[in-house]
Amino acid sequence: MKKIDVACIIDDDPIFIYSVKKLMKLANFCESFMIFNNGQEAINNLTPILESGENMPNVILLDLNMPIMDGWEFLDEFTKIKAHKEVVIYVVSSSIDPQDKNRLKTYEAVSKFIIKPINVELLAKISEELIA
Repeated sequence: MKKIDVACIIDDDPIFIYSVKKLMKLANFCESFMIFNNGQEAINNLTPILESGENMPNVILLDLNMPIMDGWEFLDEFTKIKAHKEVVIYVVSSSIDPQDKNRLKTYEAVSKFIIKPINVELLAKISEELIA
C-alpha cells in the first residue's frame, strides 16, 4: 500500500493524538505528521506551508471542540488561505449533534465527518480514498 506523505492532526486531546499516531504507524498510513493543539496554532503554522506549496499535508484530521480557536473557526480561516493544492479535511469529533453534521456541509473543504474513535480499518479506508 502506498503511504500518504504528510498527515496533520489538529486536536487538543493528548490521548487522542497519541493513539492516532500509534494507529497511523500500525496502518503504515503516512511518512510523517504535523500535530497542532488548536486551530490558531494550526493556522499560524500551516499558512506559510500552504502558500509556499512545500511539505503540504495531504490530509487534516480536525477536531471541532478545542480551546483558543475551535474547528469551526479554523475552517473559516483555512478557506481564506490560497493553497497550491487541495488538502483533504476529515472532521474527527466526539459530537453526535446533527446540527454539526449539517453545518459541515457548508464547507467544501470538508470531505467527511468521522465520530471518534478512529481505528486502523478507518485509516486504511481514508488512505485508499486519498491515493486512488
